[in-house]
Amino acid sequence: MKRSLEKFNRLVQALEELPTIGSKSATRLAYHMVMRDNFTAIKIAHAIENALGSLKKCISCGGMSEDELCAVCSDETRNIALLCVVESAKDILTMEENALFDGRYFVLDALDTLDIPHLRAIIESGVEEVIFALTPSIANDAVILFIEDKLEDLHVNFSRIAQGVPTGVSLENIDMLSLSRALKDRVKV
Repeated sequence: MKRSLEKFNRLVQALEELPTIGSKSATRLAYHMVMRDNFTAIKIAHAIENALGSLKKCISCGGMSEDELCAVCSDETRNIALLCVVESAKDILTMEENALFDGRYFVLDALDTLDIPHLRAIIESGVEEVIFALTPSIANDAVILFIEDKLEDLHVNFSRIAQGVPTGVSLENIDMLSLSRALKDRVKV
């Protein structure tokens, strides 16, 4: 029977490659698309095809865009004095979805592809503060230090988003790095 469902199994395997989709979820999704709702499956296939054909990186920040400049970079009402450095274009979506930030962004992606001259040009266009919104880790701390070192002559303020103990989580469930940072960066009440 395995051989007779080769195409179905390939669909399941393809779905399993998506983040957070395990074998059971992939099988359930594949079954639903193939046996229950062909129309939705075709809509999904067309949406994927259209997205792959029209989405690209913004030439300024590295975020997702359908044009050369994304909606954030082309928005003249944004605060050009603030630049938020994020790990991925997905982080911009999270920040924008919640209207948490009114400045501009710069997507880091990977240190080996970091374009320091481009970042420098963005900062020289009026940025006063660079805010690092990176996942707390030793590696990202090193990235922050590297960037600060390369741009220290620009006399811009560097900051990072607050880290520490999340609301509603007991101390026994906090990793040691977060707990030590929370103690080190404590605030007066």
